[in-house]
Amino acid sequence: MKILGIIPARFASTRFPGKPLADIAGKSMVQRVYEQCCQSSRLDELIIATDDQRILQHVESFGGKAVMTSATHPSGTDRCNEVAGLFPEFDICINIQGDEPMIDPQQIDLLCSCFNDENASLATLVKKITSPTELFNQNTPKVTFNKNMEALYFSRNTIPFIRSSNEKNWLKEHTFYKHIGIYGYRAAILSEITKLEISSLEKAESLEQLRWLENGYRIKVAITDKESQAIDTPEDLLKLLAHFKP
Repeated sequence: MKILGIIPARFASTRFPGKPLADIAGKSMVQRVYEQCCQSSRLDELIIATDDQRILQHVESFGGKAVMTSATHPSGTDRCNEVAGLFPEFDICINIQGDEPMIDPQQIDLLCSCFNDENASLATLVKKITSPTELFNQNTPKVTFNKNMEALYFSRNTIPFIRSSNEKNWLKEHTFYKHIGIYGYRAAILSEITKLEISSLEKAESLEQLRWLENGYRIKVAITDKESQAIDTPEDLLKLLAHFKP
């Protein structure tokens, strides 16, 4: 089983233009993501997928591998599929967020291990929710899954709804999970899901993975205890920089 890691890195961003090249204590964001991923024990190859020549040249300058992809891809999944087509010898593709410079390599390895199950075609990670702020934050997607560790549903609302209890007690009465946005796909399945039309559930929740569920695909989940820290805005970056101060 050969595994390809792909880091989509798009230059244009509404909230943070040029984000992949943002400086983080002397290294760019994309370089820090790349170096963290290189510590994974399961990836056989690692590629940065970009739509901008500036990012491509920068990646090559620090010794990374990058390929140019179309500027019209609507999602990172579509960008990953283009790269996967260039590397047909790989069985599994791991879509690693390009704005998580502190990503833990163990999370990547955990996701890769989901494909030890021959029936797993898609996979992602979840983490136990421990605070009311996360539990009721609509920007934190929640997920429920079955006893086979397969996702049942993702929602921006809190799921499940506990009918017989006050919300302030919910964390004491049930274990809730949030979604960690790293994905794994079997290469053939990745090609299939990028051909799917946007579904009604995806439109409602603005969550791409619901398109896959609505079309009958199963998503394997694994539980991580590692936190993820995405950099969406310049303000997020300022908070992260505090970790690098002596």
